[in-house]
Amino acid sequence: MDLGVAFFPTDFGIDPAALAGLVEERPFYALFFAEHTHIPTSRSTPHPSGAVLPPQYSHTHDPFVALSFAAAATERIRIGTGVCLVVERDPIVTAKEVASLDRLSEGRLLFGIGAGWNREEMRNHGTDPRRRFSLMRERVEAMKAIWTQEEAEYHGEHVDFDPIWCWPKPLQKPHPPILLGGTGPKVLDRVLGYADEWTPNRFGTPEELKGRIEELRERAGRHVRVVCSGVSPERELVSRLEEAGVDGCTFYLSPDADLGEAERQLDEFAALA
Repeated sequence: MDLGVAFFPTDFGIDPAALAGLVEERPFYALFFAEHTHIPTSRSTPHPSGAVLPPQYSHTHDPFVALSFAAAATERIRIGTGVCLVVERDPIVTAKEVASLDRLSEGRLLFGIGAGWNREEMRNHGTDPRRRFSLMRERVEAMKAIWTQEEAEYHGEHVDFDPIWCWPKPLQKPHPPILLGGTGPKVLDRVLGYADEWTPNRFGTPEELKGRIEELRERAGRHVRVVCSGVSPERELVSRLEEAGVDGCTFYLSPDADLGEAERQLDEFAALA
């Protein structure tokens, strides 16, 4: 079971480079940074957990900037977006950011993606929440074209551009692994359609998740990697997830943890290895 760390990198939390160094000192395989470009003050869309939205959602650094600091401070661990909200991003610019970071990190990037949940946030980017999943697919397909073709072009309903030159290309071939978040009824179709791995959160019990993992792998005809996001750091739960066929788990570090508290939490997570 691979164990990773997830974090909201903020202007009030531990420095991304310092955190990455602590993660690399311990038996973790990856460090993931969350993304929200902003949070609308209207707050019409409730958080999926039903809780009051905590401050880290509106204080996050840009994930690619924060990950560049994490990459520069480490040599071994994978670095990843957890998740990048591609429905709020220009695909050409994002493709360049992904490829640049993958090259500069010597091929250690994991590209976690999602469609998001905050409808007001999407609308501020010109995204119709009702069309976000078809938009996400086209933007990912367009980025794949940019990463793998010398003269890339894409013609879809939402994304449309004639042949372009865009370097650098990612170091990982054909591109960094795409980890798709979400647990909705059609998420397996999306994983099979344009992702490489599944990273579910709020997935119910491990036993409920097991059936979906088996369906995913049966339909794919191969072992599709599954990494659960935001798992409670409990040994019994991690063991049950492993029995369900999960390949990895990530644990959220408290966003306001100082250096000492971060070390304490990381040691607690590492003890589950």
